[in-house]
Amino acid sequence: MLDANLALLLSFAVLLLIGTPIAVALGIGAVVGILIGLDLLALGMIGTNAYAAVAKYPLIAIPLFILTGMIFERSGVAARLVTFAQACIGPRKGGLALVAVLVCMIMGGMSGSGVADAAAVATVMLPSMLKAGYPKPFTASIIAASASTAILIPPSIALIVYSVIVPGLDLRALFAAGLIPGVLMGLAIAVPVVWLSRRHGFGAGEGTERPPFWPALRAALPGLLAPVIILGGLRSGLFTPTETAVVAVAYGLLVGVVIYRTMGPREIYAVLADSAKISAVLMLIISLAGLFAWAGATMGAFRATADLVLSISDNEWVILALVMLVMLLAGMVLDGVSIFLIALPLLIPIVQAFGWSYVWFGVVISINIAIGQVTPPVAVNLMVTAKIARIPLETTFRWVGWLLVAMIAVLVLIIAFPEIALWLPRVLGYRIT
Repeated sequence: MLDANLALLLSFAVLLLIGTPIAVALGIGAVVGILIGLDLLALGMIGTNAYAAVAKYPLIAIPLFILTGMIFERSGVAARLVTFAQACIGPRKGGLALVAVLVCMIMGGMSGSGVADAAAVATVMLPSMLKAGYPKPFTASIIAASASTAILIPPSIALIVYSVIVPGLDLRALFAAGLIPGVLMGLAIAVPVVWLSRRHGFGAGEGTERPPFWPALRAALPGLLAPVIILGGLRSGLFTPTETAVVAVAYGLLVGVVIYRTMGPREIYAVLADSAKISAVLMLIISLAGLFAWAGATMGAFRATADLVLSISDNEWVILALVMLVMLLAGMVLDGVSIFLIALPLLIPIVQAFGWSYVWFGVVISINIAIGQVTPPVAVNLMVTAKIARIPLETTFRWVGWLLVAMIAVLVLIIAFPEIALWLPRVLGYRIT
């Protein structure tokens, strides 16, 4: 059985390393493990378990929130949020950089995806920041880092997946737990952003005119209300997370079609088609990850791996540091959803062994993954912004290091003081496990 467990994990790892799509690597790894560790009759369970992995009501929220994010991205919300943020912050050195951080955080409360957030904000902010005297590498770095807060600020798609995999976890508690750390991370990123801007004289060409506040607020208000509707609906109990996603889509269409009038039949069709493609890929990964998890759990591969990790030390801080290192490396090459699907079956026994809170642990590893998404040499978010800016990825390394220090400081803070994450769900009366 040990050989089968090794075959399961090694075949997946090797396929991933040679560039095989993650869904294919998960599926083939599961089949290899089943063939070696079980028997041919077990192959008959492949279809059942692959279907069971996606036949879960909470997962309906994922394609709906993907659609919500794309609707708000293409309806002109981001551009209006930029104008409103400029009206709040005003013209000053580092002002546009702060605007980028703030808009990324707000857009993260609509899209739930760091990559989508980075792409939307970079497209809108890059021309104006370049005109104001910000270098492309610096601009790409701060947008990539700020967009990573989307994995924490509700409605995070990665946290939805986390809540489905961990049994008995209240998604509302997880969303509430991610809110304060997400805001803290945005504020932490803003500190070196302002310091670097002023030290190097960036933003000297921002001008002296501040956009009128009230017209900017009126124009941005429909977009600003989106996170309020999402979080308010969850908190009031009026909607379940899945129903909230449906309401968010309907509200996004209302904003784009009726209020802003930037979306017609052609734009709606394009949004539906593009979000369907992204959702299909994501659900395929979830389906085959479910098959991989079933094969690993049936053969005891995940428990054996967890026992191996726990045998390294009986000190929970040593084990947590090891887990954080692995999550950081994974975050450099994979998105948060894929990491949760692959790693959680291995990590759940470790969390149980030390009695850690699943809610707190979900926030901690989400921050770690967010750091990985802007950590060279791969850095998923950074690759997106660098591509939009048309610059080599290595030109951003000089700037992104300062932002990583700020993000790591928040991670250490949440690990040292778990109540920063757990206080809000506790006050709201959610069950913390």
